[in-house]
Amino acid sequence: MSQVYDAANDPLIIAGKTYTSRLLVGSGKYKDMAQTVAATDASGAQIMTVAVRRTNMGHMKGEPNILEALPPERITYLPNTAMCYNAQDAIRTCRLARELLGGHDLVKLEVLGDEKTLFPDIRETYKAVEVLVNDGFKIMVYTNDDPIAAKVLEEMGCVAVMPLAAPIGSGLGIRNPYNIRTIVENAKVPILVDAGVGTASDAAVAMELGCDGVLMNTAIAGARNPVLMASAMKKAIEAGREAYLAGRVPKKQFASASSPIDGLFF
Repeated sequence: MSQVYDAANDPLIIAGKTYTSRLLVGSGKYKDMAQTVAATDASGAQIMTVAVRRTNMGHMKGEPNILEALPPERITYLPNTAMCYNAQDAIRTCRLARELLGGHDLVKLEVLGDEKTLFPDIRETYKAVEVLVNDGFKIMVYTNDDPIAAKVLEEMGCVAVMPLAAPIGSGLGIRNPYNIRTIVENAKVPILVDAGVGTASDAAVAMELGCDGVLMNTAIAGARNPVLMASAMKKAIEAGREAYLAGRVPKKQFASASSPIDGLFF
């Protein structure tokens, strides 16, 4: 019997909370707050990352407050430690976010290695995770596409692991699908591709590999029409998830006839 995919019956669960959208979006790089809101609505996303060091969450007087444009009752905020280059700064930023958001403990941890590549510094990431987990934070952690590092971060207590597909903001798509699939197959927590998605087909590929979700910002905000791209990404995430659950045909070196001759009367 044929089945129709229903996202409500296939929820994404992070830190015990249920979400029907598997697309997570960023809040930066839009031309203004109105475009941020419109694109977020079009994406259907229920989780939005905010850079604590760059986004006004009520602590910058006289500037547009994202919490007023998109109230927390409407979307789950995921404060991130963007532009932190050591564990100490990342820990301090997470604690500031918790204070600004009234005890909010779900954070995206990223500790960068250098300004050119924006690759993660895994040693400093481990240090930050150890402190933050003991401090009661629920960590969704940005990492490289190394299956060993991903498993270590899971075992340290992260509630989700977020390997990069390609460098942040590059739009190159998934450069190493084999590593991503290995991470997915070994994981007991949600795996979400973070960084490097450029267009809708990249998002679909990530979901077809078995990822639980995709986080993106530049791919939407940097598009010629961000609101339209947000809508495209929503559809791609859903299609990729549905295809993964359906199970693709195996790849073969040679052709296989769509209409086999077996059983013909001649």
